[in-house]
Amino acid sequence: MAVYFYEEVRDDLLKFAVIIAKYNGKYVFCKHRKRDTLEIPGGHREEGETIEETARRELYEETGAVKFDIWPVCVYSVIAKDNFGGEESFGMLYYAEVEFLEPELHSEIEKVVILDKLPESWTYPNIQPKLIEEAKRRGIL
Repeated sequence: MAVYFYEEVRDDLLKFAVIIAKYNGKYVFCKHRKRDTLEIPGGHREEGETIEETARRELYEETGAVKFDIWPVCVYSVIAKDNFGGEESFGMLYYAEVEFLEPELHSEIEKVVILDKLPESWTYPNIQPKLIEEAKRRGIL
């Protein structure tokens, strides 16, 4: 599996949005109902959405964030044999500072986990830690 970073790509290539979020200076992670691991909020772009609309929707759906500021970090891509037939897939990485979280979630997410450090057990261990590293390298975190 390979993860790459770009400043931009054609908009129609962006299929995912992933949001590194912080709340009161701590990382915001999600625990999916069907998994025992943690992940950064994010998901697939829906028909007719801009990629920023995807990021805003996914951050709300997966964390309950209703008041936040959000900024693009960069484009990332993943190439994996078991993902999209080995074709390169693209997403936009965002950073958000969350001011208010609704207490009740209405999605596949079981719970929101707020941490001052990175988790040990990732849902996507070959991808999401690299997104955090890139945001740090760019001076975002």
